[in-house]
Amino acid sequence: MVDQLPDSMTVIEIAEPGGPDVLRPATRTVPQPGPGQVLVRVSHAGVNRPDCLQRAGRYPPPPGASDIPGLEIAGEVVALGEGVDPAETGRRVCALVTGGGYAEYCLARPEHCLPVPGALPMAQAAALPETLFTVWHNVFQRGFARDGETLLVHGGTSGIGTTAIMLARLFGMDVLTTAGSDDKCAAALAVGANHAINYKTEDFGERVHELTGGRGADLILDMVAGDYTQRNLDCLAEDGRLVVIATLGGARSEINMGKLMVKRQQVTGSTMRARSDVFKAMVADEIFREAWPLVEEGKLRPVMDRTFPLAEAAQAHARMEAGEHVGKIVLEVKP
Repeated sequence: MVDQLPDSMTVIEIAEPGGPDVLRPATRTVPQPGPGQVLVRVSHAGVNRPDCLQRAGRYPPPPGASDIPGLEIAGEVVALGEGVDPAETGRRVCALVTGGGYAEYCLARPEHCLPVPGALPMAQAAALPETLFTVWHNVFQRGFARDGETLLVHGGTSGIGTTAIMLARLFGMDVLTTAGSDDKCAAALAVGANHAINYKTEDFGERVHELTGGRGADLILDMVAGDYTQRNLDCLAEDGRLVVIATLGGARSEINMGKLMVKRQQVTGSTMRARSDVFKAMVADEIFREAWPLVEEGKLRPVMDRTFPLAEAAQAHARMEAGEHVGKIVLEVKP
């Protein structure tokens, strides 16, 4: 246990469900780590769309999770709960958490932490866990991605999209992506996409068929759902996999099961926050073995949009919801 921790800390609370202006600074007691937990002095916290959904009252935290928003952090381990290896003290880590990231101190589990290399700025470290866990699990574990395949990523300039593009390219895939403007298409190409499709001026399905010689994409990572689902299946190859990770276009979809059966396609989806600690630890372990060496070698770095002070969390949410950002938005908690 590290001595001289403060009794209280600054956090960002959700005063009531609503727009970005319901986020407000508040003072709370510094949490004490329980068995199997560590306390992290937070340097930076990533901002993600689930935070905005929670703020709006549409994505409540799972039982036992903090009501403070924030699903990924970077910082220093400053206190340990019972049963945690004493060597964890003082480590620079980034971590996937179930909540509580918008605060000066946050509880995490050591098995959900990844070591921050010395050359990786803490702001960038805080931008990695949520997107990396999501992309790894959905593209590689659920989507069975293989080198040489073609991946279509919707929303290629989002935090998830940019991470998916970079990781897939590093693992030998061809990547097509969609974006809502020519400038964003150019940004997606700069990140590493092979082709970017402006979905406002082109039919993405037709363009995918053109770019793949009529075969279609082997794997699609979709955040839209709704009426995109059948359009995705129509430009998905035989034996292709559609992985849904959000429903920005609506939770209900109507699909042609006959077409799906003829092309032997698979549809799957997942959320990460409510999964068990053991499951997340298994994902973290695989990321550490398979993808984290790319971070340590400097080959994988998050695309950064803007960093806001913790007190300006409302402005960070407003920027995310305006859809103007390219890459990750991060809060600076303690420099």
